[in-house]
Amino acid sequence: MRYSRDLRGYGETTPDPQWPGGARVAVQIVVNYEEGGENSVEHGDAASEAFLSEIIGAQPWPGQRHWNMESIYDYGARSGFWRLHRMLRDIPVTVYGVATALERSPEQVAAMKAAGWEIATHGLKWIDYRDVPREVEADHIAQAVALHTAVTGERPRGFYQGRCSMNTVALGCEEGGFAYLSDTIADELPYWHVHNGKPQLMVPYTMDANDMRFSSGQGFGTGTDFLDYLRDSFDVLYAEGAAGAPKMMSIGLHCRLAGRPGRAMAIQRFLDHARAHHGVWFASRLDIARHWAEVHPYQSKARPSQMDREAFVQKFGGIYEHSPFIAERVWDAEMGAVHDSPAGLAARMAQVFRSASDDERLGVLRGHPDLAGKLAQAKRLTADSTAEQASAGLDSLTDDERATFTRLNDAYVAKHGFPFIIAVRDHDKAGIMAAMQARIDNDTLTERAEAERQVMRIGELRLNEALK
Repeated sequence: MRYSRDLRGYGETTPDPQWPGGARVAVQIVVNYEEGGENSVEHGDAASEAFLSEIIGAQPWPGQRHWNMESIYDYGARSGFWRLHRMLRDIPVTVYGVATALERSPEQVAAMKAAGWEIATHGLKWIDYRDVPREVEADHIAQAVALHTAVTGERPRGFYQGRCSMNTVALGCEEGGFAYLSDTIADELPYWHVHNGKPQLMVPYTMDANDMRFSSGQGFGTGTDFLDYLRDSFDVLYAEGAAGAPKMMSIGLHCRLAGRPGRAMAIQRFLDHARAHHGVWFASRLDIARHWAEVHPYQSKARPSQMDREAFVQKFGGIYEHSPFIAERVWDAEMGAVHDSPAGLAARMAQVFRSASDDERLGVLRGHPDLAGKLAQAKRLTADSTAEQASAGLDSLTDDERATFTRLNDAYVAKHGFPFIIAVRDHDKAGIMAAMQARIDNDTLTERAEAERQVMRIGELRLNEALK
């Protein structure tokens, strides 16, 4: 089984985004423009809207219009938008514009364009796509791009469906014209997603630093709650950037929610706070996408989880000495992006090794050669073992050193029944010999456990080399 989700991402050490001017954080503000694109019988939908409004616990009204719901959305277009526009018109904002909503709001679109805001597509309609057939959603995306282009004068370069399906990202990739997709909340940095062999840049969005939580039961109650959350988020990300790991901070706003006066002040106070810091880059999502594509262009690399079985076993079958069954069982089990890193693949191989039978694990131990033994002298070691022993100087022993290793090897095997095993890349020649002399005196149960730990460590070191 191949696991589709990437739970590793960039890992512990994130790439340096090299934001313009050496910025410590990129602040990206989205204004969602959905008013006029929401579910409504008048829009041809089966029921009224029930999402992201002041009506907590709202339910769709099948076959009926909902006056209060519609007027809440109307507020966003008539009043909330203009308040946000006045506050943000000097900032490079990204608008997530629902195509049918933009079509019904020509003055607002003109204001977006006059402010120089990026207008990304937020789909054709502000509806839930989870149960929409793939072909229908694909058609809606095509219609959204066409309508967006006709209304704004240029095609959208970014796409965020929002109430997406499991097909949305694939369909966005297949559309072929987007500089980035944002239907992901998986990171605080852009990343490349590969679909059908082609890379697509993802610029993650946010559900936490988002005014949508004013409309949820456990969200923000007041503008102060929102301000505190935004400010704390900014401060953490700014400190991480100052420490050498810059990120992006996404903020999601909705005209009918954040555009209310009791909430808008939180945005103004946050802007004041952020602007009081040097090294802050306010950017649109398209700015960020273009920067990332230039600084961190997609680089193709072999991914173990995507290799066929024969190729995988050929490359990794020798990681555990003369024991290809480890690699075979790894490939046959669940694999995903997390196993494409040395640490991830080493952990899975170690898991398989620990799960093997006692006889199988003993066979792995017995598959290892004696250190500086007869196989080394006859140049019959595997390439990995040859390189490892050479790294510790075991290929250039004096006659006395060779005699000592031979004596210790023979005594160790006679007592424990398997060769002395140690991750030689962790030691020098003197350290190896000292460990060998000390470990001979262990009882076999203790030494068996230590030998198995060393086998797994050797595998980890070999994978570090193999997956450079």
